[in-house]
Amino acid sequence: MAKLLYITAHPHDDTQSYSMAVGKAFIDTYKKKNPNDEILNVDLYKENIPQIDVDVFSGWGKLQSGKGFEELSSDEKEKVGRLSELCEQFISADKYVFVTPLWNFSFPPVLKAYIDSVSVAGKTFKYTEQGPVGLLTDKKALHIQARGGIYSDGPAAQMEMGHRYLNIIMQFYGVPSFEGLFVEGHAAMPDKAQEIKENAIARAKDLAHTF
Repeated sequence: MAKLLYITAHPHDDTQSYSMAVGKAFIDTYKKKNPNDEILNVDLYKENIPQIDVDVFSGWGKLQSGKGFEELSSDEKEKVGRLSELCEQFISADKYVFVTPLWNFSFPPVLKAYIDSVSVAGKTFKYTEQGPVGLLTDKKALHIQARGGIYSDGPAAQMEMGHRYLNIIMQFYGVPSFEGLFVEGHAAMPDKAQEIKENAIARAKDLAHTF
């Protein structure tokens, strides 16, 4: 039995969002194919994800200096404790599915805050004399991304920074398998939008059988 985190970063549901519609098709099919797997839905728009702010840095500094968790202020405890919960949940999973739109060439800021919360030395990576080394070498990940234009090739390809960022982060964590499933062109070609969506849903269902 595997544990999968279904991580969504979109304020809309599957009736309004192309990425969420494709994500739903994937996860529904995956559940049928893997009925014994544990699946946790992590809706980043509903999760408490603390920003890394002065309280977090202060709390981390106190812990690193040898102070106990109980010696932190109430704000430090709340934020540092929550960040630790998010990281522990992340590293406990075997598989990750990220569902995002392409916004301003990247993804919604809630996902960056989430990535910051799980990018912890000694948990997802470690520092060595040869540089940082990823620790999640037994995981796999998928990114489902909707983008209204064409970014897979052509002049706009170099402007896409959402999937590329996640790819770099997964490499940094040592995740050996990271795939992308893209829904693109529906805004640029509105007359083909439904066809584009249906094709992506079909691909998502196929991928769910092997992920």
